[in-house]
Amino acid sequence: MRAPAGREAEPEDAADRTPLLGESQPGTVPTCCSARYNLALLAFFGFFLLYALRVNLSVALVDMVESNTSLAKNTTSKVCPEHSSALNIPRNTTGKKYSWDADTQGWILGSFFYGYIITQIPGGYFARKIGGKLLLGFGILGTAVFTLFTPLAADLGVGYLIAVRALEGLGEGVTFPAMHAMWSSWAPPLERSKLLSISYAGAQLGTVVSLPLSGLICYYVNWIYVFYIFGALGVFWFLFWIWLVSDTPETHRRISPTEREYILSSLKDQLSTQKSVPWEPMLKSLPLWAIVVAHFSYNWTFYTLLTLLPTYMKEILRFDAQENGLLSALPYFGCWLCIIMSGQIADYLREKQNLSTVCVRKTFTLIGMIGPAVFLVAAGFIGCDYTLAVAFLTISTTLGGFCTSGFGINHLDIAPSYAGILLGITNSFATVPGMVGPVIAKSLTHHNTVGEWQTVFYIAASINLFGAIFFALFGSGEVQDWALNGRHLHRN
Repeated sequence: MRAPAGREAEPEDAADRTPLLGESQPGTVPTCCSARYNLALLAFFGFFLLYALRVNLSVALVDMVESNTSLAKNTTSKVCPEHSSALNIPRNTTGKKYSWDADTQGWILGSFFYGYIITQIPGGYFARKIGGKLLLGFGILGTAVFTLFTPLAADLGVGYLIAVRALEGLGEGVTFPAMHAMWSSWAPPLERSKLLSISYAGAQLGTVVSLPLSGLICYYVNWIYVFYIFGALGVFWFLFWIWLVSDTPETHRRISPTEREYILSSLKDQLSTQKSVPWEPMLKSLPLWAIVVAHFSYNWTFYTLLTLLPTYMKEILRFDAQENGLLSALPYFGCWLCIIMSGQIADYLREKQNLSTVCVRKTFTLIGMIGPAVFLVAAGFIGCDYTLAVAFLTISTTLGGFCTSGFGINHLDIAPSYAGILLGITNSFATVPGMVGPVIAKSLTHHNTVGEWQTVFYIAASINLFGAIFFALFGSGEVQDWALNGRHLHRN
């Protein structure tokens, strides 16, 4: 990395210790009711619904499949005694059942990501060209509308269901790159961790609410209403998003002049003015590939658990539908809390303790990837100790929340002007685990033995460990030369 003119080159850990806004007075720019925090809150609810729409099938699928074609009757899955609820309330049995075997279920769960991967890079590119507001808004709207058609698609046949899920993925694929592109114009550097952790924490809370609520809806009403309720809420959110949000502080109608100046001045030395995208130096950037590897590795564990945790709870730990939904959600509640707290801690360490950005990003990534790997492996070795199993899976997923303030927002550190495109690139690679992870996990657990699930956990933990080490070696915390278009290097 080239040093700024007139300064002697210095190591990155030492060079990026200077706070960006040391001369500013944050107290003069309120956070309560500010435009940037209103954006974070609306984004929070958007990603809440986005993940509710994504994961509800994981719970509903358990109720959609006939028991004689699922794995529930395998004798090897009865190692653990069956749980029963304290209240013996008759469950609703009017939902239609389908004869889908384990492999078919794996393809249904993975089909979402075949659409999701296609729109990642285009989403980042067009968000930079036309702004992220419309892309993110219509992405969630499209996902919600196709969710409303899910029961009809399932009735028409498994091919139609796979197609609808893939179309939902197309809509969701633009959302994260579009949000990153918007934050490149909205997030002051020393508030990035806080603002992005608030907005993206909605995804975890959406999982927390969707899993148990979907289980209750399936149990007491009918699985089709899982898709109708969340789909309708997605359409409702879209109306608020279009009405209240603007792409940049300059175009926002209700932002205060003080806040607008605060945001623009904090970003003036970090954004590039060139129209073309520097694809070649971007794709040769080692810090970018460090994020790619970390993102891929983290998502292998995340998506494996996200799609198959309800199955693991039912087939191995043998919880019923009510307990399944509640206990499957518990790990993501811990992750939601961790994301919120780690965002606050990360920016505190950077601003108040003067820790370098690269130090904070690498430390949080190591905690958020090695910690989950350890507890995931441990979860496979505690047999039928239900309390420990749930505790270890909860701790594993909770610690993963540190990654949001680690590699998860590192795109904005190394290239704010191209953050949406960078996230599109890294998320394209990170979507592959969502496509193949459930299929591989299902193929490895045909007999639903504890040993088979241990193998699934081993694979996920090993990939996590590799990604953590790679990012620690090659990650960066400063704006790259190719992202500045000849401007002086601005230390984070």
